[in-house]
Amino acid sequence: MADQQPQQSTAQIAQAIQEVTEKAQILVREEIELAKAEVTQKVTKLGRGAVIGVAAGSFALVGLMVLIQGLAWLLYYLLPVADLAYFWGFFTLAAIFFLLAGVAGFLAAKLVKAGKDPKPTMAIEEAKLIKETFENAGSKDEVGS
Repeated sequence: MADQQPQQSTAQIAQAIQEVTEKAQILVREEIELAKAEVTQKVTKLGRGAVIGVAAGSFALVGLMVLIQGLAWLLYYLLPVADLAYFWGFFTLAAIFFLLAGVAGFLAAKLVKAGKDPKPTMAIEEAKLIKETFENAGSKDEVGS
């Protein structure tokens, strides 16, 4: 009987160690998945911000081209006296492009700012909490012994 008791406690300890190991592995896998999801979300925001920023730059460039052409028409009409209605269409179109560029630039800045740090902060905080929990549990075991 006495010989069977240590074998049972050794088996129980081995089983407990195996369970702790399995749960630690599951916990690490879940933390990795959380980090992947968080980084993916932030990189997506950065990508969207970059695309909208390119659109803002394109609108600004087109607006600048239209503005330059409108100024050219204005200068043409200032020298010889002619019908001055044409250049106002160019200026209006340029204003629309600049307005679109401003809106797109604002959205791009907002998205880039929201995803500027693709570090998985939630996963890091969770890992720190888990580490503290294990350290506190280890210190309680030492004090209890």
